[in-house]
Amino acid sequence: MSTHPGLVDLQVNGAAGIDLTAEPHRLWEVAAALPAYGVVAFAPTVITSDPAAREVALATLAAGPPAGWVGAEPLGLHLEGPMIAPSRKGAHPEHWLRAPSFDLVDGWSREAGVAMVTIAPELPGALAVIERLVARGIVVSVGHTAATTADVVAAVEAGARCVTHLGNAMAPLLPREPGPVGVAMGGDDLVAGLIVDGHHLDPHFVRAAWRALGPTRFLSVSDTTAALGLPDGPTRLGDQEVVVADGTVRLHDGTLAGSAASLLGCLRHLVAQTGCSVEDAVATATTTPLSLLGLPAREETIDLEELGWRS
Repeated sequence: MSTHPGLVDLQVNGAAGIDLTAEPHRLWEVAAALPAYGVVAFAPTVITSDPAAREVALATLAAGPPAGWVGAEPLGLHLEGPMIAPSRKGAHPEHWLRAPSFDLVDGWSREAGVAMVTIAPELPGALAVIERLVARGIVVSVGHTAATTADVVAAVEAGARCVTHLGNAMAPLLPREPGPVGVAMGGDDLVAGLIVDGHHLDPHFVRAAWRALGPTRFLSVSDTTAALGLPDGPTRLGDQEVVVADGTVRLHDGTLAGSAASLLGCLRHLVAQTGCSVEDAVATATTTPLSLLGLPAREETIDLEELGWRS
């Protein structure tokens, strides 16, 4: 037996052929698919899109599960966008990007079902919006950003506590302009989400991040999509066509567009690439995300060997 706490994934765009931005009304179906991968709780993630997708996702979450439902518990939405930098939008559709404003986030709160928001702090008005979101109990994460070091420091002072998929969709670390990567790895204030799926990050970067962050600030996320559990071929991310091939999900121009990985698979890569213990790897997907959201430990356990884990 290899029993560990059940996993918590704070970046799930979809699973089992269902995209949560394109089909937010199917949130509970995605939740039902996740326990097969060891996930007992998650943040359904809606990317930059028509505002209706966010509204439907919140309404579906508030309505609760259908009768007889069993699955991973949604902990609140992760709204990844639309207040992100055009130059670092990645796979997010540019025509839905929006400037930060109080009107845009009207009604967003932890009580309403928003757990986390990814925002580019350098955008005009972003710092005031960060302060407002934090006051409403939402975890603010810096991501899809062209932020300078000073911008990230200002975001932290405004209440930001996390970085979304460190190293992806942001400026690289430079010796005199370390940016989001340097502020996260060189400081003590930020938790950093990382996608250790074997494609988004070079193993040298993963090892450097692990040594800098440790299990309490290294947040393993899958960034998984509708491709989780599907064979190679075409699928969707929001309102865009993507292609699954050799474990990656990409737009037709080659841009990475989320992953096809399970969180459990990411933890196996983390152990293999860093040499960390299984216990520490699991902590990055249990105690770290729960602590970030201010939630207690969960009672559910999983058996890694039964789920296919092989050391």
